[in-house]
Amino acid sequence: MKPRADFTEDFGLSGLTKYLQSRLAPRDAAGILAFVDDLLEVEGRAYAQEVAEDVRRVTRSSLPDAVLSTVWLAATESRFDPAGTGLGIRIWLEQIADTCSSLVRRDDPSFDPGEPGPADRPELREAVLAELRGTGPALTEKTVTTVYPPPLHAVVPALEAAVTELGPDLGFRLFLRAMKVYFIPIGPARLSRFEEIGRRLGYHEWVVEDGGLNIWSDLED
Repeated sequence: MKPRADFTEDFGLSGLTKYLQSRLAPRDAAGILAFVDDLLEVEGRAYAQEVAEDVRRVTRSSLPDAVLSTVWLAATESRFDPAGTGLGIRIWLEQIADTCSSLVRRDDPSFDPGEPGPADRPELREAVLAELRGTGPALTEKTVTTVYPPPLHAVVPALEAAVTELGPDLGFRLFLRAMKVYFIPIGPARLSRFEEIGRRLGYHEWVVEDGGLNIWSDLED
């Protein structure tokens, strides 16, 4: 595995959703998988491996499909809803994981993401949950009143479930992605707490604040 600090931008499943949120990304399943394949050729094996392992953690979790769909739509700005094509969210994510694994196996034919290891770090999980709950009212209001992306209900409970079940690492990155998609205002103090969580998780400093957060210098939070 590549050291987390070597990724100078969001990585894994959350990093992938950033690309899929782009207005240049395709809006159909086949086009997205081709887009992902091309992206991985550029980003490389380590990036593909991170995505595959994140997806395996998600699809083998006990989280209901409705929760996974909500988190997916929040992270991708509802650019593509696999349910609209008759695909279940787990089947769709496994197709993405297969695309990632195919690239890794070109160099390592034996690669298998395998069973995800322990994800829980209780003190970090509680820190992430505290920040999520602190921004919850603003995030809830924005996700249900927005015109585009279409209104999306129960984002905060879905993210809480993701942090609890998937662990603070992937849960935090998915939470950050939603904060950036919906451009939720935060103040310098909260940004500092976000960055401290990122440091404790071993992230490069640009993973948390990549220019996508909506920071207000006079907001106290």
